[in-house]
Amino acid sequence: MALLHPASVSTQDTSSSCADPVTAAPTSPATVSVTNTAYGPVLVDGSQGYAGCSLYLLTSDQVHAVSGTPFACSDNANPLGKPCDSVLWPALLTNGAPIAGPGVKPKLLGTVTRTDLPGLGSVQQVTYAGYPLYRFFLDETAGETEGANLFDPVTTLTGTWYLVHPGRGLPATGPAQIQFGSVAGQTVLTAMMNNDFSAFPEASFPVYTLTADSGQQSACTGPCALYWQPVLTSGPPKAGDGVAQQDLGTITRPDHTHQVTYKGQPLYLFVQDAYIQKLVGAAGVNGAGALTPWGMFNSIGS
Repeated sequence: MALLHPASVSTQDTSSSCADPVTAAPTSPATVSVTNTAYGPVLVDGSQGYAGCSLYLLTSDQVHAVSGTPFACSDNANPLGKPCDSVLWPALLTNGAPIAGPGVKPKLLGTVTRTDLPGLGSVQQVTYAGYPLYRFFLDETAGETEGANLFDPVTTLTGTWYLVHPGRGLPATGPAQIQFGSVAGQTVLTAMMNNDFSAFPEASFPVYTLTADSGQQSACTGPCALYWQPVLTSGPPKAGDGVAQQDLGTITRPDHTHQVTYKGQPLYLFVQDAYIQKLVGAAGVNGAGALTPWGMFNSIGS
């Protein structure tokens, strides 16, 4: 499901790039704006020099809020050897309260103190609905969305990067696509991720069902959902190879996101399946038959 790159909300300063690393603390408040894209309305940077640069949230950054452990996108060692929070996914920093542009809900804007950006000491990162916001180093110009729906094995804990809908700060995923495909020699049901990611575009990852789920409700919330991430969609999911459209549906999770179902069963991604071809890890169906405190997870064969 290839999606078109959206137009920028305004002209970006040609002296800067959305891919610029964070090398210094900010001297003024950041501005957050909204633009319309193929993923729907999403948050973008509205600050001078970076206007229109796509902003992202990381699902596994919740681990910090849940346990107080470091952010999943931090300066920890990673397979790419570059700090996540300043080079790979530059954190959106602010000096003072962030400014809400048109379409942004001021009550959802906030900040969190970061002390893990290399060489910067204590700085404030902009949050939206509690999620820290980042740019992506492969988005060089306003309107690029290479980080959309990126299932990322580089972060600690593995998480998925999503564009951000301004309404409630939920992931702006676009319609999920579900199909049968070959993964490590097995034909299993998969979800397409990494929609616009040039290094590994439109990659398919195995999806799983949970035995404890019943009545089209998910029993995997809280810590469970950090490891077994719900397959999310904006709008009705799309059927790919080998899948009948009538077998796909959605449920609404407690956080108001929409999770894809197959024949009434909610679907999940497993963090140990994340990889980037030729760079990090390898394809696998590593969650099949996994017995967890929340129940058993099973893959779906053709």
